Amino acid sequence: MAQDRVEAVERALSVLEVFDTPQDSFSLAELAGATGFYKSTLLRLLASLERFDYTQRGEDGRWRIGGAPVRLARRHAPSRDLAALIQPLLDGLARQLGDTASLLEVTAGVVHCRLAALPDQSLRHDLVPGSQWPLRDTDAPAPALAGGIMVCRRLPLEGRHELWLALSGPEGRLDTQAAATRLDEAVTQLIDQRDTQGRRA
Repeated sequence: MAQDRVEAVERALSVLEVFDTPQDSFSLAELAGATGFYKSTLLRLLASLERFDYTQRGEDGRWRIGGAPVRLARRHAPSRDLAALIQPLLDGLARQLGDTASLLEVTAGVVHCRLAALPDQSLRHDLVPGSQWPLRDTDAPAPALAGGIMVCRRLPLEGRHELWLALSGPEGRLDTQAAATRLDEAVTQLIDQRDTQGRRA
């Protein structure tokens, strides 16, 4: 209802909407152009958002999305029942293969890392929940990894966003054939587990 609107809140949310893009950072002028707000108004809104870590101003003076949206997204996606099924499987893949295992979600042309398991040995291509990058290929949501490679398999789960299992690691060390085989087995295992739970419900 119109009387329930809080103009300052809606203005702040309009600023946050600008960050829903693959562009990493924005100047004050770019934000003013995208929102139509005066720079003085924007500075007040951004200062409030920065206090709660919704935005961050870099040393270059450009504005970036803060840690709060990522923290909140991590709490609610994926659903807890799905996470309970997938996280142990990711942990097992990372332990067995020595590479990073992850659950990826594709929404509106952006790939989000929702869950991840890292091997004991640190890699240059570690992923953490909250990482994101632009979707380059609809057949595989892998990012551009300098010296690295990612193998992906789609999870055919009905009623959910587009989800993928992935294994990533250094190019030349990650065995893509073995990774593809293990991911295919993992997808089959997850589907079987979901079906078993559904029959028990």
